[in-house]
Amino acid sequence: MNLFANKEQIRGIVEALLFVSEKPLSVKFLSNLLSIEESEVKAVISELADERKNKKSGIIIVQLEESYQMVTNPEYGEWITIFKKFNSNNRLSEQAIETLSVIAYKQPITKAEIEKIRGVNSDHAIKSLLEKRLIKIVGKKEVPGRPFLYGTTREFLRLFGISSLKELPEISQFEKINVA
Repeated sequence: MNLFANKEQIRGIVEALLFVSEKPLSVKFLSNLLSIEESEVKAVISELADERKNKKSGIIIVQLEESYQMVTNPEYGEWITIFKKFNSNNRLSEQAIETLSVIAYKQPITKAEIEKIRGVNSDHAIKSLLEKRLIKIVGKKEVPGRPFLYGTTREFLRLFGISSLKELPEISQFEKINVA
């Protein structure tokens, strides 16, 4: 007995399952899950695979024994390599996160003030945060030497999914966390 209104619904479900699965899915598993014949599963997967192959999709469906999986198209492997290199450069170190936290809560703040709070040199962390456009120079402090004042950017807000600094958790909430 077929539980689905039409073949398109089955195609959509199979495609979604292949997309979210971290490992290959067997025809038998899909057949049991969907309560349809294995031959119908194979036909649906074959159609999906052919469509992706014909339109030179970035994602293709490959067969591994009696299982199937969505993978990136090797034709675009060079772009995946470039992306991974670029994306890994965007990770924040623990020092950068700590520095960013100090700036977010104490802005505008100078490098010397950041270093006094952290107790260590913050040159590298500040440089990294500036390159990633998470902080910016917002002015100069009216003291001898006129050091730069740092503050967070719109990119910082976007990255943390907040619309304003008022949405940051209160510092008192962190004091309640028991770090052991």
